[in-house]
Amino acid sequence: MSDEERNEAEAPTFLSAAAEVARLLHLDNAASVPEDRRARHLAHAVRKPLLEHASLSEELFAPLMAAAVYDPDPSFCRWFIEPALYAFGRRRVTAALLNYALTGTDAEQAGAKRAWYCAHLPLRADRSPAYAPSGSRDPALDDSHDVVDKWLQCTTSPDHNGS
Repeated sequence: MSDEERNEAEAPTFLSAAAEVARLLHLDNAASVPEDRRARHLAHAVRKPLLEHASLSEELFAPLMAAAVYDPDPSFCRWFIEPALYAFGRRRVTAALLNYALTGTDAEQAGAKRAWYCAHLPLRADRSPAYAPSGSRDPALDDSHDVVDKWLQCTTSPDHNGS
């Protein structure tokens, strides 16, 4: 087995990533849901609580990014990216996706590309309590121009093997 195949086999699944987010939010009761629908069930269960918090614990960042990257549906990876944008900022989210694109397995690179689109959602003060009551927040959280430039450079480079 090649290193690439071993990394693919050991990589988390969408179910394990969604289950970790749910566990950290103390919402991990999905045992009665059939396994083929459990990941989407957990994703649905965490969506609203994630957006309702003004801040999220640091331990949620990596599981949110993993769930977004491993979510096979590009329409639903937003459920993990959006709360991460509000809580941790666009800069950190895009940097994490860039890291997946640069160092991840083929599946992770593809997932990072799917999630990249959602990482550029417009942020609205009325959508999350992560904004100050005045409707503002530290602009440094969302300043990601240099990360976007690196993303464009890496994903359009002929040397990059991602799809």
